[in-house]
Amino acid sequence: MTAPQTLHAAFVAKIGAVLDALELEGALPAGVARSAVTVEPPRDPSHGDLATNAAMVLAKPAAINPRALAEKIAAHLESDVDVAAVSIAGPGFINLSVTPGAWRRELAAIAVLGDGYGRSALGHGKRVNVEYVSANPTGPMHMGHCRGAVVGDALAGLLEFAGHEVTREYYVNDAGGQVDTLARSVHLRYREALGEDIGAIPDGLYPGNYLTPLGKNLADEFGDSLVATPETQWLPLFRKRAVWAMMAMIRADLELLGIRHDVFASEAELQEAGKPAEAEAWLRARDLVYDGVLEAPKGKAPPEDWEPVSLPLFRSTKFGDDQDRPIRKSDGSWTYFGADLAYHFQKAESADALIDIWGADHAGTVKRIRAAVAALTQGAGREVPFDVKLVQMVRLLRGGEPVKMSKRSGSFVTLADVVEEVGKDVVRFTMLTRKPDAQMDFDFAKVVEASKDNPVFYVQYAHARIHSTLRKAGVEPSGEHLERLGTAELALVREAAQFPRVVEAAAQAREPHRIAFYLFDLAAAFHSFWNAGNDDVSLRIIQPDDGELTAARLFLATQIGQVIRNGLAILGVQAVEEM
Repeated sequence: MTAPQTLHAAFVAKIGAVLDALELEGALPAGVARSAVTVEPPRDPSHGDLATNAAMVLAKPAAINPRALAEKIAAHLESDVDVAAVSIAGPGFINLSVTPGAWRRELAAIAVLGDGYGRSALGHGKRVNVEYVSANPTGPMHMGHCRGAVVGDALAGLLEFAGHEVTREYYVNDAGGQVDTLARSVHLRYREALGEDIGAIPDGLYPGNYLTPLGKNLADEFGDSLVATPETQWLPLFRKRAVWAMMAMIRADLELLGIRHDVFASEAELQEAGKPAEAEAWLRARDLVYDGVLEAPKGKAPPEDWEPVSLPLFRSTKFGDDQDRPIRKSDGSWTYFGADLAYHFQKAESADALIDIWGADHAGTVKRIRAAVAALTQGAGREVPFDVKLVQMVRLLRGGEPVKMSKRSGSFVTLADVVEEVGKDVVRFTMLTRKPDAQMDFDFAKVVEASKDNPVFYVQYAHARIHSTLRKAGVEPSGEHLERLGTAELALVREAAQFPRVVEAAAQAREPHRIAFYLFDLAAAFHSFWNAGNDDVSLRIIQPDDGELTAARLFLATQIGQVIRNGLAILGVQAVEEM
């Protein structure tokens, strides 16, 4: 059986068919690009159920008056069986009112499509690499990492739901000085495990107690054989063991949030494989890397010991950056940018688009990496779009009072602590209740509050309320008498029917928080419908003396629950059946 078409997809197709007809009639020139044509609800619901900007965006390239084109489009739509009314607003916006029968068919379509309702072929055949978290492997995950982790994972889920082939990637920064610092910190704990009084942890080393078990394991394995040996001998071993142990810890922490990556890419392995050198050679062959002198720091006098040094510079200004960037340091080692450039080149080899989720403190790096990706992929004859989503930090509160956290002091609040206290689903949904680039407060008291002011509770409660009603009804949901559903019920269907459109718009914008916002609106619409029954018993879902109406309203409630489940699944949140 062919899957039913959603109302949104049906009207997109209807508008397309009308434009095809106008081309055949000669009223619209053939070949005019339609990518900017949209079909969505009007801002003012009193204007109708759907609106299209087709006449507005096609009029200029077609050299036609927009109002005149709108009238031609409207004339075709007026004869459509699913259109109750057509009106033209302003210079050419077309508003449509949909027939009750079309809304009822949408409700039936939700039931047939089930978990697939809202899925899209938007990304069919497109491979997207989403890199997120990528915290330095120097300790357990803390709440400073949490928001980016959730945003990245929810975005990956959203893109998959919209038809993309997604690779979830974690970049392990295991080649920098912080990893040597970690190894020295572990060596100190190793000596402690052997009975040495190490005293206070020296400044510059990681003081967290999470390193104590690793130190003991190494002491059990090697005894005191590595106490007096030179650092050059034990550092590589301790670095490797420490990174492995920290990544195992990080994986376990992410698992608590339901996050699993497909790829863990090592910066150290990237450099050992010579990838940065390959990228440099590739860019030099195209005159995109040259040896030049880095400019002195702008806006202030250079340091007394500053000397102009010739360095290999990438021509990032050619791709919109503020200045050309060095890819190596004066000692020949790679700069962070040089290694990142090679890493993104590697990712682009197996993806059609790259998305990085970064903390807001990395904003200054965006231009240079975007320039590098553009140079490397355009030069290879296959441009790979690159997008960066910046995520602001989260301020932890408890009853309005700040919770202090400091990774280097060892007194930070771990991700595991937070998940244990409030639960995975609360953490995930809360992280998506604001746009990623907006500041966020996470108050332990408020996120578990049972009120409308807590979006997590409000959405979960709507789903639980639906299931509670189904358990109590004593009547099976049925779609046989949907004609019994009136204006109030169809208004709820109208809200549910926005889901496929919201999914596509959110996927195109790379904004998973739109799903969370939509779910709150849908939950609010359902709660409003439910509460109306408190004032007017005829609007209650369960009508003891009318089995047909009860079955039809239960069918409606069931499909609202289905849409809520589908949306929560995108975000990686479980839909609870009782609270």
